[in-house]
Amino acid sequence: MTLAARGLDFGFRDHVVGRALDCFLAAGEVVCLLGPNGSGKSTLMRTLLGLQPRLAGEVTLDGRDLGAWPAAERARRLAWVPQAADSHFDFSLREMVEMGRTAHRGVFASPAPRDREAAHAALERLGIAHLADRPIHGVSGGERQLALIARALATEAGYLVMDEPTANLDYGNQSRVLEEVARLRESGIGVLVSTHHPEHAFRLADRVLLLAAGSLVAQGPTLATLTSAALSRLYGRPIEVVPVRTAGGAEARVCLPAPPANPD
Repeated sequence: MTLAARGLDFGFRDHVVGRALDCFLAAGEVVCLLGPNGSGKSTLMRTLLGLQPRLAGEVTLDGRDLGAWPAAERARRLAWVPQAADSHFDFSLREMVEMGRTAHRGVFASPAPRDREAAHAALERLGIAHLADRPIHGVSGGERQLALIARALATEAGYLVMDEPTANLDYGNQSRVLEEVARLRESGIGVLVSTHHPEHAFRLADRVLLLAAGSLVAQGPTLATLTSAALSRLYGRPIEVVPVRTAGGAEARVCLPAPPANPD
């Protein structure tokens, strides 16, 4: 089971962002997408989901062209967590998360008990069940972001695509989200996550994709691919990947700006 792109050109009719890109996401793995601002990460993710038409090449879901899937069935298999979402209506967080069940019940049907159970379980998993009846404009940006993730979880999709899901979160809630992503992998779900934090990739990614100006400059297993040299090329700044030991004795990696050259 895979979500895959082959020879993919993506972007807009008047502006091609990337050409001839090959990548895939398998069930039960976490892949982190890293790259500087403007590299095309969000456009690529929206194209992989079918939210934006591809310009050339193919995108397949479990070996079948993405466009051949009925919209409702595709929505039950693919879930999307955007960077942010606004609404002209002051839905409660519970109602917002229940919208993740639309593909299961239909657009105009009322939530069934199973839909309510799935939404409540997702709110609990993200630690915001106590906010369920709050209007979305009555919570913080970080809490709204957690609700977006809960909405994706409520779909019970086999693949999640998450565009900088920790961008608006404090450190504690970032850890909560990363732990949840790891649990999703353990349950057999494939997760594609874009991030500006290489440490997040070191913590949870099986593989990484490094995107610059719409092209994959590197992809592969996290430890072998996410090197000081690769990150320095990607971001155009000297970066050092430094191994450290945690208090429990485990090895981790952190990224630091390289110190300036000694003028002497």
